[in-house]
Amino acid sequence: MSRRPAHALSPLQLDSQLCFSLYAAQLAMTKVYRKLLADLELTYPQYLVMLVLWERDGVTVSQIGERLFLDSATLTPLLKRLEAAGLVQRQRATEDERQVVVSLTAQGRALKRRAGAVPEAIFCATGCELDELIDLKRRLDRLRGRLAEHA
Repeated sequence: MSRRPAHALSPLQLDSQLCFSLYAAQLAMTKVYRKLLADLELTYPQYLVMLVLWERDGVTVSQIGERLFLDSATLTPLLKRLEAAGLVQRQRATEDERQVVVSLTAQGRALKRRAGAVPEAIFCATGCELDELIDLKRRLDRLRGRLAEHA
């Protein structure tokens, strides 16, 4: 049986919770993104969809969902708003009409140039060194993978 030092927090205190630290960091990160993305007229989830499409255009809704760990019920409203904004278009796949393919419009492709400043601004906002952020991302990815095995 391990003993905690007398000054250690109880396992049921909020400040002891890893999940709360992750949640609070995510909230802070999202606030920074919200400010940066306002000029692009994108929400953070919409930005994530655009990142996927800027990497590889013409992918299915299910492929986007796999990349972002989102289901189609969550993605569909996001995609509809992006389509209404003129950034993407959705079409049924010709080889399988059950599949919906999402493609960038010219306006969506042009937005990539304007979004180019976002990663640098986020990097500056963290106040971290590059190698520190690379290590943190690697460790978080590993944690997500381990948690996914238990979900």
